[in-house]
Amino acid sequence: MRKKLQSTTSKLWASAALAAILVIWQAVSMAGLVPGYMLPSPVQVVRAFISEFPLLMENSRVTLLEAAAGLFCGVVFGFVMAVLMDRFDKLYKAFYPLIVITQTVPTVAIAPLLVLWFGYEMLPKVILIVIVTFFPITIGLLEGFRSADKDMMNLLRSMGAGRLQIFRYIKMPGAMGRFYASLRISASYSVVGAVISEWLGGFSGLGVYMTRVKKAFAFDKMFAVIFLISIISLLLMKLVDILQKKSMLWERAK
Repeated sequence: MRKKLQSTTSKLWASAALAAILVIWQAVSMAGLVPGYMLPSPVQVVRAFISEFPLLMENSRVTLLEAAAGLFCGVVFGFVMAVLMDRFDKLYKAFYPLIVITQTVPTVAIAPLLVLWFGYEMLPKVILIVIVTFFPITIGLLEGFRSADKDMMNLLRSMGAGRLQIFRYIKMPGAMGRFYASLRISASYSVVGAVISEWLGGFSGLGVYMTRVKKAFAFDKMFAVIFLISIISLLLMKLVDILQKKSMLWERAK
Protein backbone atom coordinates (compact mmCIF):
# COMPACT_ATOMS: atom_id res chain seq x y z
CA MET A 1 0.00 0.00 0.00
CA ARG A 2 2.80 2.38 0.94
CA LYS A 3 4.65 1.64 -2.35
CA LYS A 4 1.51 2.39 -4.39
CA LEU A 5 1.02 5.65 -2.49
CA GLN A 6 4.64 6.66 -3.09
CA SER A 7 4.33 5.78 -6.78
CA THR A 8 1.12 7.81 -7.13
CA THR A 9 2.68 10.79 -5.31
CA SER A 10 5.76 10.63 -7.52
CA LYS A 11 3.60 10.60 -10.67
CA LEU A 12 1.58 13.56 -9.39
CA TRP A 13 4.73 15.58 -8.75
CA ALA A 14 6.07 14.72 -12.20
CA SER A 15 2.76 15.72 -13.83
CA ALA A 16 2.71 18.97 -11.87
CA ALA A 17 6.27 19.79 -12.93
CA LEU A 18 5.45 19.08 -16.59
CA ALA A 19 2.30 21.23 -16.40
CA ALA A 20 4.30 24.08 -14.84
CA ILE A 21 6.91 23.92 -17.61
CA LEU A 22 4.20 24.03 -20.29
CA VAL A 23 2.47 27.00 -18.62
CA ILE A 24 5.74 28.93 -18.34
CA TRP A 25 6.60 28.05 -21.94
CA GLN A 26 3.20 29.28 -23.17
CA ALA A 27 3.51 32.47 -21.12
CA VAL A 28 6.98 33.23 -22.50
CA SER A 29 5.72 32.70 -26.05
CA MET A 30 2.64 34.88 -25.55
CA ALA A 31 4.71 37.65 -23.95
CA GLY A 32 7.02 37.69 -26.97
CA LEU A 33 10.17 37.31 -24.87
CA VAL A 34 11.51 34.94 -27.54
CA PRO A 35 10.65 35.35 -31.25
CA GLY A 36 7.86 32.99 -32.30
CA TYR A 37 9.84 31.53 -35.18
CA MET A 38 12.56 30.45 -32.71
CA LEU A 39 10.37 29.17 -29.88
CA PRO A 40 6.84 28.23 -30.94
CA SER A 41 4.25 27.96 -28.20
CA PRO A 42 2.94 24.57 -26.99
CA VAL A 43 -0.35 25.33 -28.75
CA GLN A 44 1.46 25.86 -32.06
CA VAL A 45 3.41 22.63 -31.54
CA VAL A 46 0.18 20.68 -30.92
CA ARG A 47 -1.38 22.18 -34.05
CA ALA A 48 1.69 21.23 -36.08
CA PHE A 49 1.58 17.72 -34.65
CA ILE A 50 -2.08 17.31 -35.64
CA SER A 51 -1.61 18.75 -39.13
CA GLU A 52 1.50 16.64 -39.78
CA PHE A 53 0.21 13.50 -38.04
CA PRO A 54 -0.12 11.28 -41.17
CA LEU A 55 3.37 12.22 -42.36
CA LEU A 56 4.82 11.74 -38.87
CA MET A 57 3.28 8.28 -38.61
CA GLU A 58 4.63 7.30 -42.01
CA ASN A 59 8.15 8.36 -41.05
CA SER A 60 7.80 6.81 -37.58
CA ARG A 61 7.12 3.43 -39.17
CA VAL A 62 10.49 3.57 -40.99
CA THR A 63 12.38 4.69 -37.88
CA LEU A 64 10.75 2.03 -35.69
CA LEU A 65 11.57 -0.68 -38.23
CA GLU A 66 15.23 0.36 -38.21
CA ALA A 67 15.25 0.61 -34.41
CA ALA A 68 13.62 -2.82 -33.98
CA ALA A 69 16.04 -4.52 -36.38
CA GLY A 70 19.09 -2.90 -34.78
CA LEU A 71 17.89 -3.56 -31.24
CA PHE A 72 17.19 -7.22 -31.99
CA CYS A 73 20.64 -7.73 -33.49
CA GLY A 74 22.27 -5.78 -30.66
CA VAL A 75 20.54 -7.93 -28.03
CA VAL A 76 21.48 -11.18 -29.81
CA PHE A 77 25.13 -10.16 -30.29
CA GLY A 78 25.33 -8.76 -26.76
CA PHE A 79 23.91 -11.95 -25.24
CA VAL A 80 26.29 -14.20 -27.19
CA MET A 81 29.29 -12.03 -26.32
CA ALA A 82 28.37 -11.89 -22.63
CA VAL A 83 28.00 -15.68 -22.45
CA LEU A 84 31.36 -16.25 -24.17
CA MET A 85 33.16 -13.68 -22.03
CA ASP A 86 31.69 -15.20 -18.88
CA ARG A 87 32.68 -18.70 -19.98
CA PHE A 88 36.23 -17.91 -21.14
CA ASP A 89 38.25 -15.68 -18.84
CA LYS A 90 40.93 -14.96 -21.46
CA LEU A 91 38.23 -13.72 -23.83
CA TYR A 92 36.94 -11.46 -21.07
CA LYS A 93 40.40 -9.97 -20.43
CA ALA A 94 40.98 -9.46 -24.15
CA PHE A 95 37.67 -7.93 -25.20
CA TYR A 96 36.30 -6.13 -22.15
CA PRO A 97 38.71 -3.16 -22.47
CA LEU A 98 38.00 -2.96 -26.22
CA ILE A 99 34.24 -2.90 -25.64
CA VAL A 100 34.64 -0.09 -23.11
CA ILE A 101 36.93 1.89 -25.45
CA THR A 102 34.37 1.71 -28.27
CA GLN A 103 31.97 3.69 -26.09
CA THR A 104 34.36 6.65 -25.99
CA VAL A 105 33.84 7.22 -29.72
CA PRO A 106 30.87 9.61 -30.32
CA THR A 107 27.97 8.11 -32.25
CA VAL A 108 27.80 11.20 -34.46
CA ALA A 109 31.40 10.56 -35.53
CA ILE A 110 30.69 6.95 -36.53
CA ALA A 111 27.49 7.61 -38.48
CA PRO A 112 29.07 9.49 -41.46
CA LEU A 113 31.60 6.69 -41.96
CA LEU A 114 28.86 4.06 -42.03
CA VAL A 115 26.94 6.08 -44.62
CA LEU A 116 30.07 6.39 -46.78
CA TRP A 117 30.85 2.68 -46.49
CA PHE A 118 27.34 1.21 -46.82
CA GLY A 119 25.27 3.88 -48.58
CA TYR A 120 21.94 5.46 -47.70
CA GLU A 121 19.81 2.36 -47.30
CA MET A 122 18.79 0.60 -44.09
CA LEU A 123 22.04 -1.31 -43.44
CA PRO A 124 24.21 1.55 -42.05
CA LYS A 125 21.37 2.62 -39.75
CA VAL A 126 20.96 -0.89 -38.34
CA ILE A 127 24.73 -1.20 -37.84
CA LEU A 128 24.82 2.09 -35.91
CA ILE A 129 21.94 0.96 -33.68
CA VAL A 130 23.70 -2.36 -33.04
CA ILE A 131 26.82 -0.44 -31.98
CA VAL A 132 24.93 1.78 -29.49
CA THR A 133 22.80 -1.05 -28.04
CA PHE A 134 25.47 -3.76 -27.92
CA PHE A 135 27.43 -2.21 -25.03
CA PRO A 136 24.68 -1.88 -22.37
CA ILE A 137 23.31 -5.36 -23.11
CA THR A 138 26.74 -7.02 -22.98
CA ILE A 139 27.91 -5.25 -19.83
CA GLY A 140 24.56 -5.65 -18.05
CA LEU A 141 24.39 -9.40 -18.70
CA LEU A 142 28.07 -9.92 -17.96
CA GLU A 143 27.80 -8.20 -14.58
CA GLY A 144 24.68 -10.24 -13.84
CA PHE A 145 26.43 -13.51 -14.69
CA ARG A 146 29.50 -12.62 -12.62
CA SER A 147 27.46 -11.61 -9.57
CA ALA A 148 25.67 -14.98 -9.39
CA ASP A 149 25.39 -16.56 -5.95
CA LYS A 150 28.56 -18.64 -5.48
CA ASP A 151 27.04 -20.74 -2.68
CA MET A 152 24.10 -21.71 -4.88
CA MET A 153 26.44 -22.67 -7.73
CA ASN A 154 28.58 -24.79 -5.40
CA LEU A 155 25.45 -26.48 -4.09
CA LEU A 156 24.33 -27.39 -7.61
CA ARG A 157 27.83 -28.66 -8.45
CA SER A 158 27.78 -30.89 -5.37
CA MET A 159 24.50 -32.33 -6.68
CA GLY A 160 26.12 -33.16 -10.03
CA ALA A 161 24.91 -30.18 -12.07
CA GLY A 162 26.91 -29.19 -15.15
CA ARG A 163 27.70 -25.77 -16.60
CA LEU A 164 24.47 -25.65 -18.59
CA GLN A 165 22.30 -26.40 -15.55
CA ILE A 166 24.12 -23.80 -13.45
CA PHE A 167 23.70 -21.24 -16.22
CA ARG A 168 20.02 -22.06 -16.66
CA TYR A 169 18.98 -22.16 -13.00
CA ILE A 170 21.39 -19.71 -11.32
CA LYS A 171 23.19 -17.34 -13.68
CA MET A 172 20.46 -16.54 -16.18
CA PRO A 173 17.66 -15.87 -13.66
CA GLY A 174 20.07 -13.84 -11.54
CA ALA A 175 21.05 -11.68 -14.52
CA MET A 176 17.51 -10.98 -15.72
CA GLY A 177 17.10 -7.83 -13.62
CA ARG A 178 20.24 -6.25 -15.06
CA PHE A 179 19.33 -7.45 -18.53
CA TYR A 180 16.02 -5.64 -18.45
CA ALA A 181 17.65 -2.52 -17.01
CA SER A 182 20.09 -2.60 -19.94
CA LEU A 183 17.29 -3.34 -22.41
CA ARG A 184 15.36 -0.32 -21.14
CA ILE A 185 18.34 1.89 -21.95
CA SER A 186 19.02 0.16 -25.27
CA ALA A 187 15.40 0.56 -26.40
CA SER A 188 15.72 4.33 -26.00
CA TYR A 189 19.17 4.34 -27.62
CA SER A 190 17.83 2.42 -30.61
CA VAL A 191 15.36 5.17 -31.50
CA VAL A 192 17.91 7.94 -30.96
CA GLY A 193 20.50 6.01 -33.00
CA ALA A 194 18.05 5.55 -35.86
CA VAL A 195 17.23 9.28 -35.91
CA ILE A 196 20.91 10.28 -35.84
CA SER A 197 21.74 7.94 -38.72
CA GLU A 198 18.79 9.35 -40.71
CA TRP A 199 20.11 12.88 -40.21
CA LEU A 200 23.19 12.03 -42.21
CA GLY A 201 21.58 10.16 -45.06
CA GLY A 202 18.33 8.52 -45.96
CA PHE A 203 15.11 8.83 -47.88
CA SER A 204 12.54 8.59 -45.08
CA GLY A 205 12.28 8.41 -41.31
CA LEU A 206 11.93 10.89 -38.46
CA GLY A 207 15.56 12.01 -38.82
CA VAL A 208 15.02 12.84 -42.50
CA TYR A 209 11.79 14.65 -41.60
CA MET A 210 13.66 16.70 -38.96
CA THR A 211 16.31 17.70 -41.49
CA ARG A 212 13.67 18.87 -43.97
CA VAL A 213 11.67 20.97 -41.49
CA LYS A 214 14.89 22.44 -40.07
CA LYS A 215 15.89 23.67 -43.53
CA ALA A 216 12.41 25.19 -43.88
CA PHE A 217 12.76 26.87 -40.43
CA ALA A 218 9.49 25.21 -39.38
CA PHE A 219 10.37 25.02 -35.69
CA ASP A 220 6.83 24.14 -34.63
CA LYS A 221 7.13 20.96 -36.68
CA MET A 222 10.65 20.42 -35.32
CA PHE A 223 9.34 20.50 -31.74
CA ALA A 224 6.46 18.23 -32.73
CA VAL A 225 8.81 15.51 -34.01
CA ILE A 226 11.09 15.91 -30.95
CA PHE A 227 8.13 15.25 -28.67
CA LEU A 228 7.07 12.30 -30.81
CA ILE A 229 10.54 10.76 -30.49
CA SER A 230 10.36 11.24 -26.71
CA ILE A 231 6.93 9.60 -26.58
CA ILE A 232 8.12 6.63 -28.65
CA SER A 233 11.14 6.16 -26.37
CA LEU A 234 8.98 6.31 -23.24
CA LEU A 235 6.51 3.80 -24.68
CA LEU A 236 9.33 1.39 -25.55
CA MET A 237 10.73 1.70 -22.02
CA LYS A 238 7.26 1.02 -20.62
CA LEU A 239 6.97 -2.03 -22.87
CA VAL A 240 10.24 -3.35 -21.42
CA ASP A 241 8.83 -2.84 -17.91
CA ILE A 242 5.76 -4.90 -18.84
CA LEU A 243 7.93 -7.66 -20.31
CA GLN A 244 10.02 -7.70 -17.13
CA LYS A 245 6.97 -8.08 -14.92
CA LYS A 246 5.58 -10.85 -17.14
CA SER A 247 8.83 -12.83 -17.33
CA MET A 248 10.19 -12.32 -13.81
CA LEU A 249 7.30 -13.80 -11.86
CA TRP A 250 9.52 -14.51 -8.85
CA GLU A 251 10.02 -10.77 -8.37
CA ARG A 252 6.27 -10.23 -8.07
CA ALA A 253 6.12 -12.78 -5.28
CA LYS A 254 8.53 -10.79 -3.10
